[in-house]
Amino acid sequence: MTVTIRPAEKRDVLAVAELIEEIERFYGSTEIQPLEERRFQVEEALFGSPPLASALLVEDETGGLVGLAAYSFLWPAAGSSHSLFLKELYVRDTLRRQGVGARLMDELRALAAGRPGCSRVEWMTDRDNPGARAFYKSLGFAEFDGKIVYRVDTGTA
Repeated sequence: MTVTIRPAEKRDVLAVAELIEEIERFYGSTEIQPLEERRFQVEEALFGSPPLASALLVEDETGGLVGLAAYSFLWPAAGSSHSLFLKELYVRDTLRRQGVGARLMDELRALAAGRPGCSRVEWMTDRDNPGARAFYKSLGFAEFDGKIVYRVDTGTA
């Protein structure tokens, strides 16, 4: 199957909101936010002022959305440089193991390399996600043991 990878555009907001439900279900969530709330949050995150994130989208031959890579630039990274932080990489199960995820990672690395002052690409995966860990290892990426992740809820959804 031929796919196209491109930056998200405002016309994609509804399709991204729908794909996010699929991602939530993939990770085991049973309490799914109403579509209109998700649509609003996607629009605000990707196209608000200022945008909170960016996304690369994967379209199939029919123009349907079948994957995404959501990312943000973070500062500081090494010294005074910044980094591209990959928050979510998702490819619909019907297209997995066909090189789509690897192409998304290549696109992200090219985005980071093409941005002056961007020193690296960073991301996380769950320790109990052997599929993701094997995928990143197959691309030649080593796991980094140096960080512990903390999280606190703000009380808002």
